[in-house]
Amino acid sequence: MAKHSRSVDAVLAALADPTRRAMVERLSEGPASVSELARPFAIALPTATRHLAVLSSAGLVTSSKRGRVRMCRLERTALDETAAWIDARRRRWETRLDALDTLITEGPPA
Repeated sequence: MAKHSRSVDAVLAALADPTRRAMVERLSEGPASVSELARPFAIALPTATRHLAVLSSAGLVTSSKRGRVRMCRLERTALDETAAWIDARRRRWETRLDALDTLITEGPPA
């Protein structure tokens, strides 16, 4: 079994939902209110808030209240950790596939 941080699991689970991925994409452009994040999906604010809670518990989003408006921001640390985990898997498979390609084209070592 591969060893990795629970935060990678939480990030991947949070990003499994297309609405949450779109929210993260929007937040990559800068902070947004819950209303702004809900608008493109025609979803109720409580539904948007639940999506944001999942993103927040995965460490992807933080929020703060300004008067009556809750502003959300993307936290890149969790994304960076997940990207590093994915990149390590990619490098590992590239190495294995390169070795297989060499074996196929050159044959087994003598």
